[in-house]
Amino acid sequence: MNQFDDHQMPFLRQILVEAGRSEIMPRFRGLPAGSIAEKKSSIDLVTEADLLSEKYISETLKTRFPNALIVGEEACEVDPGLIPALKGAELAFVIDPVDGTFNFQAGLPVFGINLAVVQNGETVAGLIHDPVMGDTLMAVKGGGTRLVRASGEEQVCRVRTPAAMSEMVGTISINDLDRESRVRIAGNLAKTRMAFAYNCSAYEYWLVATGKVHFIGHYKLMPWDHLAGVLIHEEAGGVTAKFDGSPYRPGEVNGGILSAPDAESWNLILAEIVRA
Repeated sequence: MNQFDDHQMPFLRQILVEAGRSEIMPRFRGLPAGSIAEKKSSIDLVTEADLLSEKYISETLKTRFPNALIVGEEACEVDPGLIPALKGAELAFVIDPVDGTFNFQAGLPVFGINLAVVQNGETVAGLIHDPVMGDTLMAVKGGGTRLVRASGEEQVCRVRTPAAMSEMVGTISINDLDRESRVRIAGNLAKTRMAFAYNCSAYEYWLVATGKVHFIGHYKLMPWDHLAGVLIHEEAGGVTAKFDGSPYRPGEVNGGILSAPDAESWNLILAEIVRA
């Protein structure tokens, strides 16, 4: 099978549920010595849970979609060419097996599993699963966003009502910037009601898509961090675009990205926080 439709969403959700149950949660606050390694820096980590979760998800997807391109964060450490291949893939799945690895290895229950479905260069479905609570955010292009609880209960998700800058709550991730830029943006965030930082795009998209916060922004654009969350946010009624105003596409890794409740808020945040 090399076709995807929204009837496959329960299957995808179950894969993430099982990955969380079998590969992630048994290792949470119980990682053996030597099972945590640095990638590019002391805050860019990989653990045994990342590797085994990605292996489980990838292999299970291949049983139903044998011809699909599988783009996992850890696989891309070995083969970076998987990322540009997204642009021309007939069907691809993009996996972040443990988004928020720093939090996970530190024992903080703020991490998730991201899974995006890409067809012919377009993101058509996205899931963000919370292994701790067992809940999943799910969206299919044109079908809205819903939160599926571990119990099976579902609810429709909507972004937060727009507000004045002084009443906004949000964040711009600045970890990958130079010191001068970090200081500038951190100062600009003081114009808002409250700024936060979870170091986990899965949780940040969860918050902005369910109306808990107004905006989130990122400078580093890796597909496993953003493809699922962008679609989930847009299907919840929000506006997401790169800093230059263009849409975020599979395979792109540069440009910065901003998510807000509506176009007016997006322009205001770009001008007053990102650009100022």
